[in-house]
Amino acid sequence: MSLPPLRTAALAACLVLGLGSCGSIEFTRDTETSGHYVAKGFALTILSWDLPQGSLEICRENVADADFPNTQVTKARVWPYFGPLDWILDIIGPRWARVEGTWGFPGDSPAAEAATATR
Repeated sequence: MSLPPLRTAALAACLVLGLGSCGSIEFTRDTETSGHYVAKGFALTILSWDLPQGSLEICRENVADADFPNTQVTKARVWPYFGPLDWILDIIGPRWARVEGTWGFPGDSPAAEAATATR
């Protein structure tokens, strides 16, 4: 039994919008007040429209939503990137992004502070 064309189109649109993006973020602590983070994001591009937004924007918004102080981006990468031929992926294609950075206010490590305090 086949679905009517309108129902098939609606089902396809729901799948594209529902599976269009995802993101994750991982924080690691270096000292009591600082550390590193890695944020990852995925978006689907159809006719130059990123669903629901660009993968790099997903990563940066996840970091901003975590509300950690003094977040600094040290490395950002979007894959695939074809340079001048990148317009090919704007027709239809997936985009993955990875943003790495630091958060907080770096200082001495807790072990170094403890050693200095006992002197």
